[in-house]
Amino acid sequence: MARGLVRLRRQGATATGGPDTEDRRWFWATLLLSSITIVALVFSTWELLESRLFRNVDYVTLHYLYLTRGVLSSLLLALWAAWFVLRQRRRSEETLRRSQERYRGLLDASPGAVALYDSEWRVTEWNAAAERLYGCAKAEVLGHVLPTVPPEKEVELRRFLAQVESGQPVLDVETLRRDRQGAIFEVQLSLLPFREVNGQSYFLEVTADIRERVRLRQRFLEIEKLTSMGQMAAGTAHHLNTPLAALLLRVQMIRERSPQDPWGTDLERLESGLRFCQHFVRRLLEFSHRPPAEKQPQDITRAIESVLSFFAPSLLKKQARVSLDSGLATGVQVLADPSLLEALFSILLSNALDAIGSGGAIGIRCQRQSPGWIEIEIADDGCGIAAADLARVFEPFFTTKGPGSGTGLGLAIARNIARDHGGTIRLESAKQQGTSAFIALPLHQPVAQGGEEQR
Repeated sequence: MARGLVRLRRQGATATGGPDTEDRRWFWATLLLSSITIVALVFSTWELLESRLFRNVDYVTLHYLYLTRGVLSSLLLALWAAWFVLRQRRRSEETLRRSQERYRGLLDASPGAVALYDSEWRVTEWNAAAERLYGCAKAEVLGHVLPTVPPEKEVELRRFLAQVESGQPVLDVETLRRDRQGAIFEVQLSLLPFREVNGQSYFLEVTADIRERVRLRQRFLEIEKLTSMGQMAAGTAHHLNTPLAALLLRVQMIRERSPQDPWGTDLERLESGLRFCQHFVRRLLEFSHRPPAEKQPQDITRAIESVLSFFAPSLLKKQARVSLDSGLATGVQVLADPSLLEALFSILLSNALDAIGSGGAIGIRCQRQSPGWIEIEIADDGCGIAAADLARVFEPFFTTKGPGSGTGLGLAIARNIARDHGGTIRLESAKQQGTSAFIALPLHQPVAQGGEEQR
């Protein structure tokens, strides 16, 4: 496409420069022959008039007649030449106008964003696709320095221009460009040399938006990662589930041997935590298979309190302030898998705990905003999430945490759990202003005896 635009531009440049060599030869030959014909006609007519009307005139009169013949011949030749040249010029201008309109139409119809600029990066051509892609009107960029190159890509562009000047075009290279608002995005770039008929050198840049292609490529990579994780599932289950089962059995044996032990409450929490870890690991391994959940009526308040007790040591270590407003959820039940429901709240509480600093606050509130639904809000006053990252937080393996601090699977699993239970999950956040997670779940409403449960 870029090479075709170069050829088209050169054809337009030839048209703007006037007729080619063959047309010029034909033009001068026609003008010369027509002039000779006019002179011959004038002289023949004048000789005929002299022989019939001015045969006996004196020398002076004859001299003036010759002068008159020369002047008349010159005037006729001048008028003819002016008319002929003007007609030819009008034809050339019409041809030029049509050529320019064709060139402009094809240039604007090009799907690629075309920019033509000199060695100082001053733009001399800008098509409609470039206006749409970058949001800059043609009148705003012509004669100005190319505004679409991010500062971090200026060295790269200079290297590309040097390569083009050496005779090696740059074709289909992935790079970055920015639009009028300053947003940086991925493009595919081709850069070719261009030389006008007057010898002026330019660079022809053709770019295409590949943001969707890059997004799909990243999604394919994520799918490959999930596939790899599934292949590792069997080994992970063997190495984690076995010691977890052994630890759970030992805790149960200790509780049975000392039923009145003062540490009984702690052992009960430890057993509950081990069961949660065991089921969570199993659920993580089954992430790509997503088997049907074993749903039962579950008390929302009890599930939240169970997760809070599990995180009690971590909350105490970070001196976090936790508030729970579950008044509107008292006696409310949802149809859910108990382990998955706890895993859902655990993921969100863990993220909130990671986001806050020492002495930070986490608030949990239950509310009934619409009939038949319960909404649980888990809010923190932590570091928050940037607007650019907020739209991607539910993508597998995407994380805003530092290296080694997160896998990027937590919110993806949480969203799947919420969907499996007929609910929704969303985040509201701003940088340095905390994050609020909202989980909406349908209520479990049993009907009268003999009927079926409403879900």
